[in-house]
Amino acid sequence: MSLLKNKVALVSGAGSGIGRAIAITYAKEGAKVVVADINEEHADETVKIIKENGGEAITVKADSSKAEENKRLVEEVVSKYGRLDIACNNAGIGGPAKPTGRYECEEWDRVIDLNLNGVFYACKYEIEQMEKNGGGAIINIASIHGQVAAPNSPAYTASKHAVVGLTKNIAAEYATKNIRCNAVGPGYIETPLLSANLSDEAKNAIAAKSPINRLGTSQEIADLVAFLSSDKSSFTTGSYIIADGGYTAI
Repeated sequence: MSLLKNKVALVSGAGSGIGRAIAITYAKEGAKVVVADINEEHADETVKIIKENGGEAITVKADSSKAEENKRLVEEVVSKYGRLDIACNNAGIGGPAKPTGRYECEEWDRVIDLNLNGVFYACKYEIEQMEKNGGGAIINIASIHGQVAAPNSPAYTASKHAVVGLTKNIAAEYATKNIRCNAVGPGYIETPLLSANLSDEAKNAIAAKSPINRLGTSQEIADLVAFLSSDKSSFTTGSYIIADGGYTAI
């Protein structure tokens, strides 16, 4: 397969879960992949998997919540590969489970700094480089909670709603410069983090909330992201595409 042949792709939060699946899928589709994560060991493991499967990838350790780290990250991509064609801004956190009135300001700031500010910083520097390239594709990983509430997660819900809005703004501003920007809203996905924090009973209860009656897989999200990153979706920009097994349909 070669949907992304000769493309240079960047994935943040690519050391595990959905981010790792996206990075591996990008490589399988022919892209050279820069695997970014604050946990360098996890990022190195993703790169190892890619290389074992015949792909090309490098690790760059970066804190996605910091503007200067995002700037440096794009600079390192260009230093290594000369351009940036695709960026998937995936890094994010859930934050503590508390109702809005009990949420501490420091907790709010931590979630917003990564989930929203970090996506803005990433897009800012990615766009600057893509303008020099003559175009590119940006995919921001939002959530189903970019559309519906997640009770006891006010910062997460607010950040993901904002990411959807930012995505639409970028798409409208840069369409004539051949830069597409879309958001993906995963539903409940079976990742190592989810499995480590929920019992089988709890996972089954969540799965039952969607008509498809199961959790999604990281690969299902990665396949959608790869499509949106490719020329197969050349007329798609400003979209917020939900992949949730029908969770938000009812």
